[in-house]
This record gives sequence, C-alpha cells and structure tokens, in this order.
Amino acid sequence: MAGIVGYGAYVPHYRITTKEIAGVWGESVERIEKGLGIKEKAIAGPDEDSATIAVEAARIALERAGIDASKIGAVYVGSESHPYAVKATATIVAEAVGATPMTTASDLEFACKAGTAGMQMAAGLVDSSYIEYGLAIGADTAQGRPGDALEYSAASGGAAYIIGKENGIAEIEETLSYTTDTPDFWRRNKANYPSHGGRFTGEPGYFKHLLGATQAILEKTGYKVRDFDYVVFHQPNAKFPLAAAKKLGIDKEKILPGLLVPIVGNTYSGASPLGLANVLDMAKPGSKILMTSFGSGAGSDSFIFNVTDKIEEARQRGTPLKHYLENKKYVNYAMYAKMRGKIKLS
Repeated sequence: MAGIVGYGAYVPHYRITTKEIAGVWGESVERIEKGLGIKEKAIAGPDEDSATIAVEAARIALERAGIDASKIGAVYVGSESHPYAVKATATIVAEAVGATPMTTASDLEFACKAGTAGMQMAAGLVDSSYIEYGLAIGADTAQGRPGDALEYSAASGGAAYIIGKENGIAEIEETLSYTTDTPDFWRRNKANYPSHGGRFTGEPGYFKHLLGATQAILEKTGYKVRDFDYVVFHQPNAKFPLAAAKKLGIDKEKILPGLLVPIVGNTYSGASPLGLANVLDMAKPGSKILMTSFGSGAGSDSFIFNVTDKIEEARQRGTPLKHYLENKKYVNYAMYAKMRGKIKLS
C-alpha cells in the first residue's frame, strides 16, 4: 500500500495584514475579517516563486523520508502560478533536489487541487510498482487583482510529499475524486489576475464538490465522521471549511489543527497540503486523517490516511511548519505591491 514516507512544508516569512489592505481601499477591516476569517496572509519575497517554494518543501520532505533523491521516479508540481508558461517547474525542482536524470517530471494545473492530484498520480505509480518513490508538490504564489476580494486571501506557500511503500508514516487507505465542469474561477491566457464567478464560488463550486467527494469516500469505505481524529478541507477562507464540517456533522476541533488560512491566507495548490502537513506535525501513531481538496473549474480529491508509528522518528528530522508560521516580517501595502509585481512600469 502506497503512503507518505516524507513530507515538508514552507511558507515565506513576509506577511501583510487584512487591516493594511483594507485601509488602502477604504474597506471596513471588521467586515472583511468577519466575512473571510483572515487576519493576515503570507507573501513570497522578491526572490521567491512557486519553484523556490517547491524546492524548499521538497528538501524538507527528503530529509524526513531519509532516502536518496535518486530513488525518486516521478516529480509532479501542482500550481496555478508556475514561473514559466512554457518550461516545467518540475524539472527545476527535480534538478535542485538531485532526482535527475532517471525520473519523469511534469507540471499540473487544476486551480487549488493540482497538488493533491499529484499525490494521486504518484501513489498510482508506486502501487503499480513502476516507481519506488514519487514526489508530489502543491505550491503557489497566488494572484489577486488590486482592490478585488481575492487580494485579501491570495497567498504564497506550499507542501511536498514523498510517496512510497517502505517505512510509510501515513498509509493512503483510500482516495477518490469528484469532478464537473463548473466555471466558478478562471484566468485566461496572458491575463495577470484571475476572475471569479461570484455566486458560483460557494454552493455550485466549493460545497458541491468538496461535500460530494467527502461523502463518496465515506460511503465507499463505510467510515463515519466520528472515526477520524483530524479532518483537513481546502480553505479559500476560514468560513467555508467550517461550514462544510458543520454540514457533515464534523466536530470543529477536528478541523482547527489543519485550518491555517486565518494566519497564512489561501495558498491555492498548497492550501490543503499545508493543512495536512500541520496535522502530521502533531498526529500520533494510529491517528486517522480525512483530507479533501478543492480546485475551481471544478473538482475535489479526497483521501483517508492512517498514521503509523514511523511518524515520530520522521518528525525528528526536517524543519517543522511551525517554524515558518512563527518566523514572519510584516510589510506595508506599497512594499507588498512592489514585491508581487502589482506595479507595472511601461
């Protein structure tokens, strides 16, 4: 059975508060914080992009896995902010961590669920014995048009997972997906910022797919929500995952350990993988974890993980996510706009 043998997460140390953004646009910070549940978000530095975030997360994952990078047979990087339109981020990551040349490398894009799609692909190759280990990463430096509601949430960060069969720290007991063509969020070719379908974002988009995938995996396996110690849902804001949990009868305390959006923002492809990393940083052997991602366009990937007794040894290696959550530097809106390329010189 394929499972996670190593994991790593990285969040840039720059932050901007909701209050700072709201002040620039004359918005009520109380209304924004109440509506989104986000206090601040992480932003990539001027020398960071999705590739550098992916490399940092992958290096931590390798350290935790305790394997030689040359054993990685596949590298998948999911993102909607790849540095190049034509040039794979995955090849950059594979070369940087030492996984080349005997590996396959591909970029994935499915809004915020491209990272979990990579986990499924890697698990399939491992289960079929085509490769020994696979590396799947979700990383983004998300974009938000100045003054748009997305600007309060679009953040930077990512997490990496090494999938294999030997010395797994969390077995993948089951995974499945739920997909439809729902146009709730998109970015056209050459457009600098994404657009969103407003009323399609909630019920037809997020809730239909996330709840659909979660209910389907529960029905397939026969589990009840009470059987899980932790639940990680995609988190475009703080309200949606909590509302989804309430609809399913999931105790709020099972959601909170993986709910990072209030202090990190929505890291898109990195969102649910980051939440899972934070849970793995605290989970005990025998813990059962339910994770469901969501990507606009639209689809969800759902997973059931069983934590093994190898987790505690793996946690002794590598930098915990807590380090990046606590190590932060605040910037004002002008610096944020400069760092994120919102100021266009012509």
